[in-house]
Amino acid sequence: MLRNYLKIAFRNLWKSKGYAAINVVGLSVAFCVCVFLFFTSYLQLTYDSMHQDGDRIYQTYIFSNNPDKATRNGQMPMPFTPALKADYPELEAATRIASGRKSLVEAKGKYFDKMLLQTDPDFLKIFSFPLIRGNRDIALRDLSSIVLSENMAMTIFGTENPMGKTVLVGRDADQKQYVVTGVIGDPPYNNSSIQYDALIRIESLPGYQAGKDNWDAYFYTTYVKLPPQIDQATFENRLKPFAQKYFPRALEELKKKKAQPDQRGDMLAVRLQKLANVHFDREISNGRGAPIAIVYTLLGMAFFILLIACINFINLSIARSFTRAREVGVRKSLGALKNQLFAQIWGESTVLCLIGFLVGLLLTYLLMPQFNATFGGRLKLEYMFKPGFLGMIAGVFALVTLIAGGYPAWQMAKFNAVEVLKGKLSMKRPGILRNSLIVTQFAMSCLLACCTIIAAQQVDYLRTRPLGFEKEQVISIPVGNQVDGRQVLGRLRNKLANDPSVLAVTGTSVNIGKGKDRVSSRTSVGFKYKGKDVSSDQLLVDYDYLKTLNIKPLAGRDFSRSYSTDSIKRVIITESMAKMLGEPNPVGLFLGDDGDSTNTKSEIIGVIPDFHLYSLADNKQPITLHISHSETIHYIFVRVTPQSLAGSIEKLKTVWQEVAPQSEFIGSFMDENVDAWYQNEEQMAKICSLASGIAILLSCLGLFAVAMMVIEQRTKEIGIRKVMGASIPNIIVVLSRDFVKLVLIALLIALPIAWFLMNTWLDNYLVRIQISFWVFIGVSLSAVLIALATVSFQTIKAALVNPVKSLRSE
Repeated sequence: MLRNYLKIAFRNLWKSKGYAAINVVGLSVAFCVCVFLFFTSYLQLTYDSMHQDGDRIYQTYIFSNNPDKATRNGQMPMPFTPALKADYPELEAATRIASGRKSLVEAKGKYFDKMLLQTDPDFLKIFSFPLIRGNRDIALRDLSSIVLSENMAMTIFGTENPMGKTVLVGRDADQKQYVVTGVIGDPPYNNSSIQYDALIRIESLPGYQAGKDNWDAYFYTTYVKLPPQIDQATFENRLKPFAQKYFPRALEELKKKKAQPDQRGDMLAVRLQKLANVHFDREISNGRGAPIAIVYTLLGMAFFILLIACINFINLSIARSFTRAREVGVRKSLGALKNQLFAQIWGESTVLCLIGFLVGLLLTYLLMPQFNATFGGRLKLEYMFKPGFLGMIAGVFALVTLIAGGYPAWQMAKFNAVEVLKGKLSMKRPGILRNSLIVTQFAMSCLLACCTIIAAQQVDYLRTRPLGFEKEQVISIPVGNQVDGRQVLGRLRNKLANDPSVLAVTGTSVNIGKGKDRVSSRTSVGFKYKGKDVSSDQLLVDYDYLKTLNIKPLAGRDFSRSYSTDSIKRVIITESMAKMLGEPNPVGLFLGDDGDSTNTKSEIIGVIPDFHLYSLADNKQPITLHISHSETIHYIFVRVTPQSLAGSIEKLKTVWQEVAPQSEFIGSFMDENVDAWYQNEEQMAKICSLASGIAILLSCLGLFAVAMMVIEQRTKEIGIRKVMGASIPNIIVVLSRDFVKLVLIALLIALPIAWFLMNTWLDNYLVRIQISFWVFIGVSLSAVLIALATVSFQTIKAALVNPVKSLRSE
């Protein structure tokens, strides 16, 4: 029986090759796009999910209910974690993590630039990255211990056992010797918020002894693991006295601002964020995470595209049912039962869905490299064979087969044999269902189109909005750890001093944008000024920093070599920093704790306009700039003339090999680095563009097929109209206007929803565009024109047919 059903199914599909081809193309493209979107969403939703007891791991943050806006700071002071463990011994584990920065590692006479993560021994108790060699309890017990990642151990020692071997970390006088006490598995590079090449103790940080009791410097991330019997809410309640005990100055400052407790009764509190949610919380992760709205949007687009393909399938099946009515009537008259007819017709639909599904998977396999290259994805084919993903795909296939194939099959199986054979086919209100489905798919397509355009406009606005400095014509060069940044800066300055194509050279501790080293760091400084707590971003710079970025002082002056004291306790602040201090003319005033002497305070020598040191998606903080010969330079900026821009990278690469032969040249243009800030948003806009384009294509494909079958059913009507004197334009208008009405109804549904959704999305940005009504006008006109173009081919073809042939068709 099954074999007979399959044979008949393939025979019928072969007879209706056009119908089958449209459905296979629509379903395969929809399946392919959905697999890509599901893959991307799956990686995001499973971020940091590899750890055992992950539901008991939390990141701490400080909640401050400021009068203007509540804030959450995920960075903690150095003494926070030891105090937390001392006051709450019931904690299973707690660890600090310092922002990782690449360090120079020397072993076996070779040098390596590796990401070293400074942390506490409890790191290995909280996170369950597999420990391949060593003991979790003692691997980080000693200050001289180092735990290598599996990849780093293989890079340095090959197949040798690295346990007990020594490596040197750092350079010159700062170089320290470490003993390998463990090998840990590599963190998943595509869905883990913690990345490392090696682990060392946090006590090895420069300046640790000076900062271990400093409660005003917020640089470190703290993770805790709660015991099974204590939940998040219970522990947060226990933490209420902790904030009052250890952050009295911050609490007092909030009271001076007349801050009020929130709905939980807290003005200042230490709270917890689940590890699984940290990736989606950009505020406490310093903008490193991805908004959960992006994941929901991807899943929503996948659902829309799949639904559009299903609607096409249903509409075509219903339209085709009119041409197969006599076949069904004959089968019923020969004794076929309703369930047998249902099985036969549904079997055809299942075969079509299966072919579309398999072709879709083949497209996924073929297009995955291109998808990764275009959208910056990190998808791998092995993800397709994960049990969870296979289950999801199987569920989608079953649902599509049941809905798209089951409903038309059930309707056809219910045909009345007598009426069908008499030519009096009647389905209950088929036009209403068909039209509703067309409206639904065009509404979804127009919704996606509006969202895509608005998202692209927002990304373009972020990329082109003035940042307070000139990013064009500036080349950013990461120095690396093999050389001393200050020495390289001096040699490079001397080398380029007489080059007319070079306008300025400077150095800094923080890059602007995301360079080729992919390192991002942020340093804050806190102090007391006239009885109130003040904090700002701290930026180490060298001479000519303002000149290189073309920033003009509003008051005072720039750092100058003419003043020997500029490298000692002299600072330049931004305009917002001056406002925070409450000083309209701060030049000549001193920053520092009230009890400090003038000799230990920092004098303000200049005020500059606010500029964005970090992404526009992050909170813009006041900035304090200073020069210090005791700190190293991590990045060198070179401004060149517009005429020399084309060959400047290659030219600097040649010079770099002379001034820093030990360090690889990975310079890049600053404007490109700034664009990389918005890589997530740009990829989102690209994916939206692809999804909306495919949605519109599928909608047009379905509309074309439905128009073809509807016009075929109205062949006799067209012939009568022509005999009665109707012109070809009249017939085209009559046949097209119903479809245009459906598109207009779809627009009335889609446009308000798009406006609401995109306004909500834009509210997540500190700087945003205002949605223009021209977007909706453009989408509306495009939708109507595309619909007209889609059906016009069939309508013109039908209108040109000889009326004699039309009347003979029935």
